[in-house]
Order: sequence, then C-alpha cells, then structure tokens
Amino acid sequence: MFLAGAVWAQTVPNDFVEKLSNEVLTEVRNDAQMKQGDIGRISQLVDQKLMPHVNFERMTALTVGRPWRQATPAQKEAIMKEFRTLLIRTYANAFATVKDQKIQMRPFRGEADQKDVVVRSQVVQPGGDPIQLDYRLEKHGDDWRIYDVNVLGVWLVQTYRNQFGQEISAGGLDGLIKNLAAKNAQVAKGAKS
Repeated sequence: MFLAGAVWAQTVPNDFVEKLSNEVLTEVRNDAQMKQGDIGRISQLVDQKLMPHVNFERMTALTVGRPWRQATPAQKEAIMKEFRTLLIRTYANAFATVKDQKIQMRPFRGEADQKDVVVRSQVVQPGGDPIQLDYRLEKHGDDWRIYDVNVLGVWLVQTYRNQFGQEISAGGLDGLIKNLAAKNAQVAKGAKS
C-alpha cells in the first residue's frame, strides 16, 4: 500500500500538467470566438485557468535576476504586473494557433518527495513534428506551481532574462518597467483597433 502511494505521488506533477493543458485546449477548441483567434477572449481564459497555477513571483525574480534583490517593493509590484501582462499575451498567442494538437506526456523521472521538478511533454500535431514543451514546477503546499516553460529547448525565463538584463543595463529597473509598460500598451492598442 505504501508503494502505491509513492507511485501516485510521482505521477502527480505529470497529471497536474496534463489535466491543466487539456482543460485549456478543450476550452479553446470548443469556443467559436477562441477558435477564430480572439486574443482578448483567449487572454481571459489564460488569466483564469493558467495563471493561478503559476508561481509568478518566483518566475519574475528568476527572470530579473540579481537586480530583483535591490528592487523596491513598488518596483517589484510594477515589474510583476507588466511581466504578467506580457506572459498572458504570449500564452494567448500560442493558444490562438490551436487546432487538432494533443498533449503527450513523457515519463516522469523524478522522485516522489521532490519539491522542484521538470515535467516533460510534447505537443503532437497531425502531419507535423512534435513540439517539445516542458515545465519547471515547484510544490506549493499541496499544489504544484509552474515557474518556467521550455518550448523547443528554449526556457522562457532565460530568454526573458537576457532581454531584461539588456534593458536593466541600459535604464535600470525603472527603465525595464517603462519599456514593458510601453510594449504592453502598444500591443493592447493594436489589439483594439
């Protein structure tokens, strides 16, 4: 009986990712507006279904890197707000391309008691090559929280960390906040017209 519990605990991160992914994909496929690529509607879905399962503070801290430790509480809040908007848009644009893809989980290679894991999956698309899609998760109480995503071998945190690092070098944390806010405003304006 104890062994069965340990095996179940090992599958929990995979089950979490598979269930969450399938819920979002199913909603996108079953909603006429989302199937037509309505980014606003897809963004709402991402915000409601996916973002509650993201450890956003950790993701942002890892993305900003060392300067995060010197940031004031107001700067941290502003960076998280703008980065969250950017991520919702990024995820929404990815989900806008959903057609007949399916998520295929790869075997979990962690230990039952790990608090920080990588869950590997791939997006299988008819007539195309599978797309690698991996997640870094941490145990948060009884739940799992995503704090990084890997698409085709590129980790999201590292990609944004490189971009943010350049912006911080050029204009400090306030420059980063200003640039993120400007990009988000520009995209929002374009989405409304």
